[in-house]
Amino acid sequence: MDFTMIVDTLWVLLAAVLVFFMNLGFAAVEAGMNRSKNAVNILSKNFIVFAVSSLGFMLLGWGLMFGGDNPIVGTQHLLILNNSNLGFYKDTLTSNVPFWGKFFFQLVFCGTAATIVSGAVAERIKYISFIIFSFVLTLVIYPIVGHWVWGGGWLSNLGFMDFAGDTVVHSVGGWAALTGAIILGPRYGKYDKDGKPKAIPGHSMALAVIGLFVLWLGWFGFNPGSTMSFQNPEDVFHIVVTTNTAAISAILTATATSWIFLGKPDLGMTINGCLAGLVGITGGCAYVSVVSSLIIGAIAGVIVVFSVVLFDRAKVDDPVGATSVHLVCGVFGTICVGLFAQEGVTSLSTVNGLFFGGGFSLLVVQLLGIVAVGAFVAASSAIVWFILKKTVGIRVSLEEEIQGLDIGEHGNMAYPDFAIVAQITAPADEEAKVAAVPTVEVPQPAAPESEAIPVVNKSRPGAKMTKVTIITNQEKFAGLQAALDQIGITGLTVTNVLGYGMQKGHTEYYRGAPVKTRLLPKVQVDIVVCKIPTQTVVDTVKKALYTGNMGDGKIFIYDVENVIKIRTGEEGYDALQDEDE
Repeated sequence: MDFTMIVDTLWVLLAAVLVFFMNLGFAAVEAGMNRSKNAVNILSKNFIVFAVSSLGFMLLGWGLMFGGDNPIVGTQHLLILNNSNLGFYKDTLTSNVPFWGKFFFQLVFCGTAATIVSGAVAERIKYISFIIFSFVLTLVIYPIVGHWVWGGGWLSNLGFMDFAGDTVVHSVGGWAALTGAIILGPRYGKYDKDGKPKAIPGHSMALAVIGLFVLWLGWFGFNPGSTMSFQNPEDVFHIVVTTNTAAISAILTATATSWIFLGKPDLGMTINGCLAGLVGITGGCAYVSVVSSLIIGAIAGVIVVFSVVLFDRAKVDDPVGATSVHLVCGVFGTICVGLFAQEGVTSLSTVNGLFFGGGFSLLVVQLLGIVAVGAFVAASSAIVWFILKKTVGIRVSLEEEIQGLDIGEHGNMAYPDFAIVAQITAPADEEAKVAAVPTVEVPQPAAPESEAIPVVNKSRPGAKMTKVTIITNQEKFAGLQAALDQIGITGLTVTNVLGYGMQKGHTEYYRGAPVKTRLLPKVQVDIVVCKIPTQTVVDTVKKALYTGNMGDGKIFIYDVENVIKIRTGEEGYDALQDEDE
C-alpha cells in the first residue's frame, strides 16, 4: 500500500468514526427534547438502531446499493459476507481505500438515516415495531435510493447531484419519519379539545445542547469525509468551511426568527436551526461558495422555525422536529444545489446552477430526484408501517404512554433516584406516602406572590381558613388548573411527587435483577381558601378529575391555624389578600 492509499484510508477512517460518534449526538438531542419518563426508551432506540442498521446493510443493503450498474437496484454480488465477491467492489467509490473501509463509511451514513426516524416517533411507538421498521429501512429502502444517486443508478445518470446526502440520507430518513409520525398519530395530550397544539417540553435542554455539539462535530466527518480522499486538502477545507458557515448562519436566523415571531429566542429552535443549516448545506457543500453557504444556512434557519410550527398545527406530532430539520431542510438543500452550484469552487464542482449561469437543467434534475425519492420512500415506508400496525401493532397502550415507555417497554427509569426522601402528607392514607421532589411554583398574573386566593375584604377577624391538598396523576393537572381558575382560584403550589396507593407502584429491573418497588409519578396541588367555600373547591376538583378509574386521586382537607405574610407581617385573612386589593 503506497502513501496515497494510507492517507486516504486514514482520512476515511477518521471521517467514519466522527459520523459514528453522531449516534451519541442524536441520542442526547432526542432524549433531552423528550420527557424524562421516556429517556431510557429513546436512548435504547439509538443504541439498537445502529446495531440493526449494521446488520441490514451488511446482509443485503450494500449489495443493493453498489452491486452493479443496473439503473434501479444493484443486482450483482449482493452477499458481501461471501468474501470471494469483494474484488468486484475494488473500484467502487474509490480504489484507494480497502473494501471494509468503504463499507464502514457507507454503513454509518445508513445508520444516520435510520436514526432520524427515532425522534419523530418518540414517546408512543412500540420498541419492537421500531426495530423491525429500522431493519427494513436499512435492508432495502435506503440502499435502493442510495443506488439511484451514488451507486450508478438512473438519477446519477441524469446528473443528479447530492454530495454528502441531503436526499440519500436526510430526506430518506425524513420521509420515513413523516409517514411514521402521521400513521402513529400525535401523543396523548398534545392537542386540546379544539385541536390546538399544546407544548410538551423536553426534560433536559442541557442534554439537547450537548447532543447538538456532538452532531456539529460529527458533521465535519459527514461532509468533508465524503471526498473519500485527502489528496486535495483545498477541497476538504472548503467543505469544512461551507459546512460551518451554513451552521452559524442558521443559528442566528433561527434565533432571530423565533424571537420575532414566537416572542422569545427559544433554545429548542436555535438547536434545530443549527441542525437545519448543517442539513441544508450537506448536498451542496462541495459545489457552492462560502458566500452561498452563508445564504443557504440563513434561509434554512428561517424555514425550520416555521416548519416546526406548521407541522404542529397540521397535527403531525414530531417531538424533536426531525421532519422539519431533515426532510424539509434536506429537500431545501437539494434544491439549493440546482440554484447555487458554481463550477470551479472545488475540483469536484463541474456544473453551474441557475444563479450562476447554468440555466434550469440542473434544477429540473434536482426537483425530479426530490419527487422520485419522496414518492418511493413515503410509499414504501407507509406500507411497512401499515403492515406493522396490522400485525405486531405500532403504538403502545394509552396507559403505558401516560406512565412512560421507560417502565412499560424496558422496566426501568433513566433517573430512578430523583426522589428518595419520604414525605408523609396524610399518615392515615396510603396514597399520601409520597417522596418529594423540588417544588414548582405556578405564577398567575392576578397573584404575583402566589397567595392562595385573592380576596376583596380588607379584614375579617376569625375567618376560617382551610388548606385543600389534591394528589392526582400528572396528566390531569392542566384540566384541574383550568377548573380551579374558573371558580376564582388563581394561586396554588404544585409539587411533582412520587407515591402509590392501590396502584402499588411498579417493579424495575437493572441488569436483570429486580429493584425495590418504585413509586408512581403524581402531582400534589396545595391551596389555602378562605373566601371561596371549601365545598365549592371540593366539588370542582371532583368534577375535573373524576373518570371512575383507579388513579383519579384524593383530596385532603386541613384546618389552617394561621397564615403570616413575611414581607408585610400581615396575619390570618389579611395575609391571603391580593396585594393590589
